[in-house]
Amino acid sequence: MVTTVKRLLLALVALGTLAACSSTAPLGSTPMASAPTGTTTPATTLVIGSQAYYSNEIIAELYAQALEAKGLTVSRQYQIGQRETYLPDLAAGKIDVMPEYSGNLLQYYDKSTTATSPADVTAALAAVLPSGLRPLTAAAATDQDSYNVTADFAQQYGLSSLADLTKAPGPIKVAANSEFEKRPYGPQGLKKFYGVEVTVVPVEDSGGPLTVKALKDGTVQAADIYSADPSIGANKFVTLSDPKNMILPQNVVPIVSSKVDASAAAIIESVNAKLDTASLVALNQRSVTEQATSAVIAKAWLTEAGLLG
Repeated sequence: MVTTVKRLLLALVALGTLAACSSTAPLGSTPMASAPTGTTTPATTLVIGSQAYYSNEIIAELYAQALEAKGLTVSRQYQIGQRETYLPDLAAGKIDVMPEYSGNLLQYYDKSTTATSPADVTAALAAVLPSGLRPLTAAAATDQDSYNVTADFAQQYGLSSLADLTKAPGPIKVAANSEFEKRPYGPQGLKKFYGVEVTVVPVEDSGGPLTVKALKDGTVQAADIYSADPSIGANKFVTLSDPKNMILPQNVVPIVSSKVDASAAAIIESVNAKLDTASLVALNQRSVTEQATSAVIAKAWLTEAGLLG
């Protein structure tokens, strides 16, 4: 009987150790699960979420560590999917802080919006968010969908803007996530704004290595790659300009619940105040080249920025 009790105690200790080790999942590991059904988060804890996108997780971790440095308690729920998955939880109060991208989020709620400038987009966003949610001050950093072609393809057909795609033989094949097909800046948008016919070749890695490979090996002629992705510069891709503002500004903007009071909001906004696009590209670069975790990347940047003191 004593031996059995000892074995049970040892098993419980082992389980506790495993749980502690899994509290911060590194990039590329199994996504962090949401809290089990039936459990609750203490009222004093802020739940911070992230999309299933490595750069978004890094931003979430910046907010998390900055809040912890000021004595707040946070719970991390990273890699929980895309908007269709996490927005209902955000609206229901299960997530308190979510890094978002202003223009895309606005068009999720209002596909007919006429806002185009960063300020107008943020103002319009505040008006369409579900009750209990609000946007904080957006960062200068943007990470938006962008159409990219190889340098050789751009030179061959004289491409520098989306309008120039009419010079290339169509229909143009574009590598992108499958939902790109229905986005306002997808095939319908290109046809409406620029008279360009494109077809989407589904590559479900959000502009990642598989998308880059499809563009480099000629499987497609263009690719949707987020503008802060270091692969654009590394491969000398040409990002086609968008003179008609088909793609809205996608500044990094935290969406927060009513649990985020003025002092917590100020901490998050202090991070955003120093987060520009160059900084975001550099943060992403560390993840891609060093395979560093979001926790390591965030701590180094926040320390250098003087936000952990």
